[in-house]
Amino acid sequence: MSKQAQLDAINMSIQRYSLVAGVDEVGRGPLAGDVVTAAVILDPKKPIIGLADSKKLSEKKRNELSVLIKQNALSWSLGRASVLEIDQLNILHATMLAMKRAVEGLNIQPEHVLVDGNRCPIWSYSSHAVIKGDALFAQISAASIIAKVARDNEMIALDKQYPQYGFAAHKGYPTKAHVAALQEHGPLSCYRQSFKPVQSVLALWQGELQDEVK
Repeated sequence: MSKQAQLDAINMSIQRYSLVAGVDEVGRGPLAGDVVTAAVILDPKKPIIGLADSKKLSEKKRNELSVLIKQNALSWSLGRASVLEIDQLNILHATMLAMKRAVEGLNIQPEHVLVDGNRCPIWSYSSHAVIKGDALFAQISAASIIAKVARDNEMIALDKQYPQYGFAAHKGYPTKAHVAALQEHGPLSCYRQSFKPVQSVLALWQGELQDEVK
């Protein structure tokens, strides 16, 4: 079945539902911080113009849309998995857990759930996984926007505590500047110790500490 045929089949399938939630995540790739997810049930009586994949929107536009989504959606919820859970479970399973928490946090339970990506969490909800769904379904676009705004704001707050790491600029992703700052200043408790770049720096710093003790 072609991608268009699969998309058409999903569209036909969800027509019988009036409460469809979109779910997306932000923060699978960063070296630091929680993975944040959102679930949104839009109100068909209050359409929101401009919804799109959050990565393709400017920061200003994302912030504006995030406010509109929260004001006009029938229900929305954020979920997350902590750095500790990411290290214990791995990032995939932690993301699935965060998605489940986001849907369970909705004050209106959905009849169907559209999940961005190629798999759904193990749950009892009727659902579809949609690759690049944040560009195809308004519900997932809305979820991607409020999740990204929420996580970006957390990184900006972290930057105020630890300006030497540059979190406001890179949002925890492994840019050259971020890796350089991590190597210079060492990992904080917000870093994912199961990620290889962090493991490398940890080993380096632990080695230096042992040398100092000697």
